[in-house]
Amino acid sequence: MLEPDDLKPDDPLSPEEEARTSQLTPADLQRIDECLLSHISHRWQKVARVVVLTMTTLDREFPDLPDVFYSLRIKHLAESGAIEAAGDLNRMRFSEVRIPDSNQAGRQ
Repeated sequence: MLEPDDLKPDDPLSPEEEARTSQLTPADLQRIDECLLSHISHRWQKVARVVVLTMTTLDREFPDLPDVFYSLRIKHLAESGAIEAAGDLNRMRFSEVRIPDSNQAGRQ
């Protein structure tokens, strides 16, 4: 059963979190994106699962990054076409991602 909080979008970054994430270098962002992509396959997977796996992997390198930041990076990857998304990316528990199937692209 859905709780009232399930209907809300994920919380935005706090000002402190925004300040922290703005210090990330392009190399840091590339590392984070590569790690996110390493946890995404050609099968649909919940965004929340990908975020948790990535946070676990990168905990020592980026210990203070919130889950919402990783979710924003997934949104960026979807907007760039690196991954496909389904559902509401503003609610990581209610959205899924996958690597696009190159065979599907040729059939469209």
